Amino acid sequence: MINTRLLKNFDFLLLFLTLALAVYGLVMIYSATHVMGLADPFFYVKRQAMWLGAGMGGIILVSLIDYQNFSNWARYIYLIGLAMLGAVLILGEGTEVQRWIHLGFIDIQPSEYAKLVLIIILARVLSEREKHLGENFFAFLPTLLFTAVPMILVFMQPDLGTAMVFIVILFGLLYVAGVNWKYIMGIIGVGAAFAPFAWAQLAVYQQMRLLSFLNPELDPMQSGYQLMQSKTAIGSGGVIGKGLFDGTQVSLQYIPEQHTDFIFSVLGEELGIIGSAGLLLLFFLLIYRILWIGTQSKDTFGSLICCGVAIMIAFHVLVNVGMTMGIMPITGLPLPFISYGGNSLLVNFLAVGLVINVGIRRQKIQF
Repeated sequence: MINTRLLKNFDFLLLFLTLALAVYGLVMIYSATHVMGLADPFFYVKRQAMWLGAGMGGIILVSLIDYQNFSNWARYIYLIGLAMLGAVLILGEGTEVQRWIHLGFIDIQPSEYAKLVLIIILARVLSEREKHLGENFFAFLPTLLFTAVPMILVFMQPDLGTAMVFIVILFGLLYVAGVNWKYIMGIIGVGAAFAPFAWAQLAVYQQMRLLSFLNPELDPMQSGYQLMQSKTAIGSGGVIGKGLFDGTQVSLQYIPEQHTDFIFSVLGEELGIIGSAGLLLLFFLLIYRILWIGTQSKDTFGSLICCGVAIMIAFHVLVNVGMTMGIMPITGLPLPFISYGGNSLLVNFLAVGLVINVGIRRQKIQF
C-alpha cells in the first residue's frame, strides 16, 4: 500500500493533464461518431469511457506497487509480453491482418502493451549497465535483442507503426542512458543498409501508404484518399474552425477512420488552429511534466521509465498529427488519449501511472 507520507509527492498536475486529454478525446469521439446513424449515438463514447474508468483503476493499482518491483519482475513481464504477441500469430493463422486476441466480451491488442513492456525491460537492462554504456560497445547489445524479438513478432502481424515505435523507444533510451552516439549512428547505418530488404517484406498496402505519402494522387481512390480528405478537412477549418459537431467532412463521413487514426482531422476542421494548438499545448505540458518527474527520480531505472513513456507519447503525437497533414507517412498510430481505442487508452494510463509511481517514491521516507 502507499504510505500516507508518500501522498505528498503524488503528482496531481500530471493526473489532471491526463484526464483533460482523455475528456478532450471523449468529446471528439462523439463528434466523429454521432453522425454514423447508430441507434445509440453515444455508443463509442460509452465504450471509451469504460476504458477510461479502467485506466483510472490502472493508475491506482500501479501506484500501489513500488516501481522497483517492476525492475525485479522485468524479465517475467517481458516473457509474458512475448507470449501474448506469439498468441496473436497463432490465433490469427489464416488471416491477412491479426492484431487482437478475441475474448468474447473484450478484445486485447498485445502490441499496445508490448510498448510498455519494452520500456520496462530496457530501463532495467540499461540501469544495470549504466557505468559501462559510454565506453563498452557490448554493454548495451542485449537491448538490441530485447527489442528485436517483439518487433519481429509485431511486424509479422503486420503492424509497421508499432514496430517503428519500438525502434524509437530503443534509440531514445540508448541516448538518454549515455550510450556513445557513434555507436548509435553505427547501428542506424547498419539498419539503413537493410532498408531494401525491409521494404520487400512490407505488405502491398503498407508500401502504397508510404508511396502515397510522397504522392497522394498516385492512388487517389484508396491509399491516397485518406490523406487528401484529411488535408481538406484540416485546411477548411481555418483559424477558429467550423464549430464543434459542425464539420462538413465529418458529417458526410468523407474521412476514413475519423474516430480512430484520423481523429485529429475532425478536430482541425471543427475547432481550427486554436483548438488544435490547445490540444498540442496539453500534450506539451504532459510530456514536459513526465520528463520533469524523471529528473527527480531517485535512481536511473525510474528516470529511464519516465523518459521511455515521454518518448512513446511524443512519437505517437508527432506521427499521428503529421500523417493527417501529409508531413508524415500513414502508419496507423493512434493519437494518445484522443483516438478511439480501449487498449491504447489503457496502456497510456498505465504508463502515466508508472510515472506517477516514480514521482511518489522520488524521496526516501524519513521517520
